[in-house]
Amino acid sequence: MKIAILDDYQHVVERLDCFQLLAGQDVLILHDTEKDPAVLAAKLKDREVLVLTRERTKINEALLSQLPALKLISQTGKIAPHLDLAACTRHQVLVAEGIGSPVAPAELTWILIMNTLRQVPAAIEGMKQGQWQINMGVTVQGKTIGIWGYGKIGKMIAGYAKAFGAKVLVWGSEASRENAVKDGYEKAATREDFFRQADVVSLHLRLNEQTTGIVKAADLSLMKPTAVLINTSRAELVEKGALLQCLQNGRPGFAGLDVYEEEPVYDTANALLHMPNVVCTPHLGYVEKDSYELYFGKAFENVLSYVNGHPVNIANPQG
Repeated sequence: MKIAILDDYQHVVERLDCFQLLAGQDVLILHDTEKDPAVLAAKLKDREVLVLTRERTKINEALLSQLPALKLISQTGKIAPHLDLAACTRHQVLVAEGIGSPVAPAELTWILIMNTLRQVPAAIEGMKQGQWQINMGVTVQGKTIGIWGYGKIGKMIAGYAKAFGAKVLVWGSEASRENAVKDGYEKAATREDFFRQADVVSLHLRLNEQTTGIVKAADLSLMKPTAVLINTSRAELVEKGALLQCLQNGRPGFAGLDVYEEEPVYDTANALLHMPNVVCTPHLGYVEKDSYELYFGKAFENVLSYVNGHPVNIANPQG
């Protein structure tokens, strides 16, 4: 079977233990992201199976229409807006959905919270330049950690916050807030109260039509000048341009970001990268050894099931 694995930026897939599952198959690995559907299609013209690296490449009509040999797309993790499932069905391409884990993204979120509150990256950079103790951060203990979205990751963040002696304040759907209350946490009375009261606001929502741009400039402007916005979910959850504008205006005072509207970020002129009150990481939420073994292992298993004539975990069986 002719298989292509897309967007292996780090040249790591071949070194994963689970890669041995594809032994004996014709595997092409692409290490760079190609945004032009025509150029990408030329590289994939004879491929029967695509293995996606999370959401790094958009799978849409423009690409699928140029891949007549394609029969299966195996997704690492869950399907998200990067993949047009209806278009896949029209082109009779099956889509196998994978699995994920909240552990690595939850830990990365907490790392950003700690680093942003204590201003560790700036202190490290100052020390490298011969400066000693250039700033003074604040502790997590006693702060209010606001969590928008009380799902698997949100619940883990709440647990971390409790362990560090912080108060947890939850916003989201009514069901989400009630679940938080059942677990002993506090729900915000209103959206406005959530943004006003939280010392840290951490976003944990799935991106879809309803949540795109759901965080407005008006919300961010309610935050304290000492408060932090953390986004390890999706950049598009925040209204376009709102975060930069509000950071420049001083509310919130800080941000910790792992996601961006255009990825990968090779443009060093990106204003967020040069703001001393912003900690940026290059979408590391799921980029972790155990997570990769889990994500790719299941994706490769789904490929083998298809090769052996028994497709499993198919999101569009009518395809």
